[in-house]
Amino acid sequence: MTETGCGTTATRGPTGAPERHGTIGTQRAGEPPTPAGRPDTAESEGQEAAALLRESRASVDPELRSAIATLPPTMSRVALYHFGWQHADGTPAEGNAGKAIRPALVLTAAAALGGAAARQSAVRAAAAVELIHNFTLLHDDVMDRDTTRRHRPTAWTVFGDADAILTGDAVQALGMRLLATDPHPASAAAAVRLADCVMELCEGQHTDTAMERRAPHEVTLDETLAMAEAKTGALLGCACALGGLYAGAAEEDVEALDAFGRQAGLAFQLIDDVIGIWGDPRHTGKPAGADLAVRKKSLPVVAALTSGTPAAAELAALYAAPYDEEKEDLERTALAVERAGGRDWAQAQAADRMARAMQELARAVPDPEAAGGLLALAEFVTRRTT
Repeated sequence: MTETGCGTTATRGPTGAPERHGTIGTQRAGEPPTPAGRPDTAESEGQEAAALLRESRASVDPELRSAIATLPPTMSRVALYHFGWQHADGTPAEGNAGKAIRPALVLTAAAALGGAAARQSAVRAAAAVELIHNFTLLHDDVMDRDTTRRHRPTAWTVFGDADAILTGDAVQALGMRLLATDPHPASAAAAVRLADCVMELCEGQHTDTAMERRAPHEVTLDETLAMAEAKTGALLGCACALGGLYAGAAEEDVEALDAFGRQAGLAFQLIDDVIGIWGDPRHTGKPAGADLAVRKKSLPVVAALTSGTPAAAELAALYAAPYDEEKEDLERTALAVERAGGRDWAQAQAADRMARAMQELARAVPDPEAAGGLLALAEFVTRRTT
């Protein structure tokens, strides 16, 4: 397979990848090759990323709660449940509101180019990005019929499709309103960029759902990568770009930050797709092999299907029919993806995308010390196992 992008052409493919026998639920799910060849700093970067995520959550959560409190009561209840701050009956909960990767990127990018003052000024923008992210989650769960998120039932399974969709719509409006009412001089440009990003996200989701209706042999790897960039890379890129805007960065630096986030987002999606097949349910909160059961054409699966190997033919035959738990062993399906090289390809591609991301980051933030936080966050998401 030939993959093109970012001005380069690289010939890669799962054909001939070494076979490794594994099972669904192993801890190898989030282990791409070390992106920067920096094993000596992996632990410290992980600690730095964790600290940045905690700080971001602490800064952004009050803004999120304040915004959600302005929703009509029925929608506020669904949103608070979705964020993990209330139980279904409306009583308070100490839940999981997510890792806050996207708001952390906004704040860390602002700090990298504008210091602590720029970071503080970007809190509302960071909250806006997190609201947009959660609008997509609320809608995606309905469209994908996912029943579990963050180790609890999804909002639509508790409140119904209509309430989940309408709450998602309202949460998106909240995100745009936060920017529209922000007195910061960059807020207007940020609002336009975020609105453009939402349209790209919708296009990516449309492509994804359309691809699911097509036969396995009709889907190409290039279009799957383009879809993943629109669905995942676009918002991470936008988050970084908004941080640059709030720091008063030059246009070329804002665009480089956007490109950095997009490439890191593709690495994120590649690893997320690997986890969707081989992730441990104790950590993911989802059943093992859930993506295979719903015949999701994730990146490892499409790479495997297009590899031209005997295992690809076996996988195509399995994917041609709906999943039947009495007849099909998901372990066998996962092994077919692995034998066709899908897992190795996805992990190698994640490392390659991280390398490209770091090139873009160096353009925007040439000082390694200033860029350290963004790099730590990007590498954190490609090493995760949950």
